Amino acid sequence: MNDSLRAARVATFVYFSLCGTLMGTWVVNIPAIEERVNITHATLGGLLVLLGLGAFLGMQVAGRLTDRLGARVVVPATGVLCSVALVLPGLPRDPWTLAGALLVFGFCNGCLDVSMNAHAVHVEKAYGRPVMSAFHATFSVGGVLAALVGAATASAGLSPAAGMAAMGTLGVVIALVSARALLPAEPVTADAADSAPETEHAPAPARRSTSGRIWILAVLALMVMLCEGAANDWSALHLKDVLGAPASTAAFAYGTFAATMTVGRLLADRLAARFGSMAILRHGAATAGVGIAIVTVSPWIWAAFAGWALFGLGLSGCVPQLFSAAGHADPAAAGANVSRVAGLGYVGMLAGPAVIGWLTHIVALNHAFVLLILLCAVTAVAAGILRTDPDRKTELAPSGH
Repeated sequence: MNDSLRAARVATFVYFSLCGTLMGTWVVNIPAIEERVNITHATLGGLLVLLGLGAFLGMQVAGRLTDRLGARVVVPATGVLCSVALVLPGLPRDPWTLAGALLVFGFCNGCLDVSMNAHAVHVEKAYGRPVMSAFHATFSVGGVLAALVGAATASAGLSPAAGMAAMGTLGVVIALVSARALLPAEPVTADAADSAPETEHAPAPARRSTSGRIWILAVLALMVMLCEGAANDWSALHLKDVLGAPASTAAFAYGTFAATMTVGRLLADRLAARFGSMAILRHGAATAGVGIAIVTVSPWIWAAFAGWALFGLGLSGCVPQLFSAAGHADPAAAGANVSRVAGLGYVGMLAGPAVIGWLTHIVALNHAFVLLILLCAVTAVAAGILRTDPDRKTELAPSGH
């Protein structure tokens, strides 16, 4: 394995961590910003929709730009833009300017998210083995770093704007310093263009087949990330409201879910290399379904913790497999395909908490989790979409690295 490839992998880890840290910095400052702007939880919920809308739009733009200009150009540029945009939500004193700030920050974050995932696909191809899940684990680590930094800046008496500006400045430096290690744009040869199923050279049936497959992957990403979004917002409330756990204990429900998800993503690449991406998606979704089923029916706190742990472990490797399959489906359109899967998946992430909240008007919270069981079951059954993937098998064949 050459040094430049190893450096590119490290740089990709850095950008994933940066993206997680920037988003996490916004999250840990939400309470202080909400108080300063003087808005209700309901108003904040509406404003967060704009954050998601901006991210979705950014993903669609960045996907095509990455295919056209190359990840080596787009990733650092979006890293700088996202770092600069981080300070914007810390400045407003009224809901209207906060809305605009969140729209811009969401757009820049979506651009960075898709471009770094597209580059991760190129790194994975060069390695000749699965490496995508570890990158997503690093994103989670970035969130932990943000929590630690946020606690430190709050203890130091810094305002949200000052703390976010400091982190944004550091982010700009990191994005620029890491840029040189990224892989150069990979030219598409005439042979590759002829074989790529979604280019203008491919027959129309092949283009439609690949496009349809990408949208199936996107729907699966929506279902998996809806489950993840539901866990983010409802795991602690489940222990508190349904099982009567004290708030201090209930908080560990999400911590358990997040910890097993991070550990699972660190292990998923080795498992995918041995058993294949389809097995990771199928068995992961099934494990998650068992976990959330335990949460749904168990009256015991300790069993609920075990259920949330299984839920996180099962979901951990699913999204990376879907992103990787989308990126490898057509080398000439890796960015655009990843943007479709990531964009619809992000919609699921945002919709998860809202859908579960709506169901609680009809049934008890733990009964609303039956929807998550069904989504996991459908994902496990549909995992066969990853069974026949000739492009990816060719690209991930052992290459002597």
